[in-house]
Amino acid sequence: MYVCICHGVNDKQIKQAVSQGAQSMRDLAKTLCVGTKCGKCVCQAREYLPSADAKRSVA
Repeated sequence: MYVCICHGVNDKQIKQAVSQGAQSMRDLAKTLCVGTKCGKCVCQAREYLPSADAKRSVA
């Protein structure tokens, strides 16, 4: 599924970036340009970050 339409980034690419060490939106922006154009993908992209997993386990 595409997460960032502006740059053609899908969920698999984001998961791969996270598995290779991306831990923040800044990291995803550097490696995949996610969230650097219109920004509509930021909320969805954040769900793939390790910090989102920690928040889910607390809730």
